[in-house]
Amino acid sequence: MSLIERSIQVGYRLRVRFTENVFDAANPILKSVLTEDVHGPRPKALFVLDESLARTQLELAPRIENYFATHRDVLQLVCPPLVIEGGERTKNSYFHVSEIQSHVDRYHIDRHSYVIAVGGGALLDMAGLAAATAHRGVRHVRLPSTTLSQCDSGVGVKNGINAFGKKNFIGAFAPPFAVINDFQLLESLTPRDKRAGYVEAVKVALIRDAKFFDEIEGAVEKLRAFDAAAMQRLIFRCAELHLNHIATSGDPFESGSARPLDFGHWSAHKLEQLSEFKIRHGEAVAVGIALDTIYSRAMGFLSAADAERVLRLLEALGFELFANELLHVDSENSLMVVNGLEEFREHLGGQLAITLLRGIGLGFEVHEMNLAKVVEAIYELKERHARRAQQSSRASA
Repeated sequence: MSLIERSIQVGYRLRVRFTENVFDAANPILKSVLTEDVHGPRPKALFVLDESLARTQLELAPRIENYFATHRDVLQLVCPPLVIEGGERTKNSYFHVSEIQSHVDRYHIDRHSYVIAVGGGALLDMAGLAAATAHRGVRHVRLPSTTLSQCDSGVGVKNGINAFGKKNFIGAFAPPFAVINDFQLLESLTPRDKRAGYVEAVKVALIRDAKFFDEIEGAVEKLRAFDAAAMQRLIFRCAELHLNHIATSGDPFESGSARPLDFGHWSAHKLEQLSEFKIRHGEAVAVGIALDTIYSRAMGFLSAADAERVLRLLEALGFELFANELLHVDSENSLMVVNGLEEFREHLGGQLAITLLRGIGLGFEVHEMNLAKVVEAIYELKERHARRAQQSSRASA
């Protein structure tokens, strides 16, 4: 038999811009992004706005409309911003994907028009999937509104929703046309949500950049107080390290099994599910990092001193390192969180690949986990949590 074979290469340009007050009419960034590659009539824009953000920043939707009214000579807002619930609930069905796509159809959003999403990582994931699958891909611009999404998920190339009890089961790899990190969007976040993004910075520092880990340690008091300058430095460096990995790892669309940027995530995804998403993603990742740090030490990969540095930094930033869901068992009295290993392997596409630590800034992969040591690490986290609770109780007595 005959064979015709060709190599196909597709190039992408992934850009993340940093600003404040992006919807101030005098701020040129959004206009320049939307008009820089236009050959024809005014580009159309459909906005999707996170409901919780719209509630806490009541002036946001009017500011968006005013921005486009000011620049109506070169931009066209097809309708008022479409307000959709944020958080993990927005990813738990296909309903909102279809809702966005119905607007794409109604307002004739084509492949040279834009779906612009403003919100947290869950909303960006869902809206990105809608954009990636409408017309087989319309231009998507992300404006992340949480520290977590500005640090990590909002600057990546993944989009998706949950299905069949699994996180991100349905999705697509589609780099956004642009990402704009507007620090002003963070101002209305609760302390819980401001803190959430810190853990992704700790994660990428642990596997990629010991110096960045040192910087986070040095800035811990300012970060606990949510000092704006300290938060902005952390977000910028974290986003830069994530983009460096996407651009240089050789596997941006994860065709292989390696996913070092998911350090601590195999148990985190399962914890979110077991808690019915009451545990936020950043909180679950903090527990997952702590678990895999203790496991790395228990297996002889990581020194006790380095492991303690990691745990103390997470605690100093305000994270709890234990969740009761770690001890949930199934009908056979087996810890349910351990099922996350098999789900992670399946999601990766075959071979299990778990990132662990040889040192601060030194991540490496293993392809199997010692389940007895995993269970020991879980119970060590439980005991550590109990000791800290006792110390806190005595201190406040």
